Amino acid sequence: MSDTGYAVAAILVAVGVTWALRALPFAALAPLRASPTVRYLSTRMPAGVMVILVVYCLRELPVTQPRAVAPPAALAVTVGLHLWRRNALLSILGGTAVHVALASAVFAH
Repeated sequence: MSDTGYAVAAILVAVGVTWALRALPFAALAPLRASPTVRYLSTRMPAGVMVILVVYCLRELPVTQPRAVAPPAALAVTVGLHLWRRNALLSILGGTAVHVALASAVFAH
């Protein structure tokens, strides 16, 4: 096979594999949309993921040191802002600001 023919064949194979890999999730998604299990998980998973992330972030918190106040305080501000305003951007920015202020200014070494 000539170099040009080999290059064209390689490109066609790459195009075919790329197209198949991008189309496969959509083909697999169609039967899942009607599944009651998937509908149940779509309503429960966001809260479950958030709980896992909170536990992961707070798992090694040094509770005997004063700087351990910053993460729970930031978490409380984030939850409070979200319950009050229902605005994810405000909640994230507010919690981050509280954490940065406490961690760097108040409890800095």
